[in-house]
Amino acid sequence: MSGRKRVIKSDLKAVDTYQPGPKDYDEIPELTDEDFARGVWHKGGKPMSHGPRGRPKSQNPKRPVNLRLDPDVLAHFRRSGRGWQSRINALLRKAAKLPKEKRKRA
Repeated sequence: MSGRKRVIKSDLKAVDTYQPGPKDYDEIPELTDEDFARGVWHKGGKPMSHGPRGRPKSQNPKRPVNLRLDPDVLAHFRRSGRGWQSRINALLRKAAKLPKEKRKRA
C-alpha cells in the first residue's frame, strides 16, 4: 500500500451537522406487514436466523427451590410423566388452601 493519503473532496463538517427534515422522508414508502415479515431479527447487533426463542417471559415466574422428598414420593410423581413438578405444585397449593393459579392462554 502506498504512503499517500486519500483526499476527500467533501465538506464533512456540513455532513455531520446536517439535520434531516420532512422533505428527506418524502420518497420513502410506508412499511407494510410484508416488509416486516421479510426482516431479520438481530441480537447484540448480530443477525439471527430465527425470531426470539422460547416462551414469552411470565409476569409471575415460578422460583426454583431445593426440596428434600422421600424417594418413594418422588418416584410416584416422576412415574406419572411430564409435568410432575407442576402436579406437586398443585397439590401443595391445595394443601395450603390457596386459590388456583390463573393462567393466561394465548
